[in-house]
Amino acid sequence: MALKSTVFKAELQLADIDHGCYTDLSLTLARHPSETDERMMVRLAALALNAHQVQDVCSGDARIGFGAGLSSPDEPDVQMQDYTGRTRLWTEVGQPDEKALAKACSKADAVLVYAYGPAAEVWWRGAQAKLARLDRLGVWRIPADQARALAPLAERSMQLQATIQEGQLTLSGRAASATLEPVRWK
Repeated sequence: MALKSTVFKAELQLADIDHGCYTDLSLTLARHPSETDERMMVRLAALALNAHQVQDVCSGDARIGFGAGLSSPDEPDVQMQDYTGRTRLWTEVGQPDEKALAKACSKADAVLVYAYGPAAEVWWRGAQAKLARLDRLGVWRIPADQARALAPLAERSMQLQATIQEGQLTLSGRAASATLEPVRWK
């Protein structure tokens, strides 16, 4: 019998001072049985870091949310689609395959990767030359210790505050707080 995903609910109050985006988001995250709390929370952080694009890119005529996740490898971790169905933003977390990223670049206006974990630098050294030709691709690094600090925020029902200022995301919940400062690799 296959294990089912665990459903997490998050109420996210976002104050993105850098982009003038202030919004409340009600989010549902399905955590695949093989996904860690750390990875799930990196997905949530990636959404928070890009929520401003709904207004900035699509003048509010879009929806940003989570893709099907690990159970559907051809789906993004986070995506933004406008109301015509066009994928404006495709976001992956971790160390995705170069071929999958090239395919994503053919389907979306912009593709972002948020690499994290102890193997991220090794992945980047191996993938950097292959990914250089993908002009729609942006790659960000979340330092491993900062990504690990997100895991204690994971609760089945989360009340979170996210503040983005000077490129830094502070995510606070009932019992913990974490600060991320993604570094742009590409």
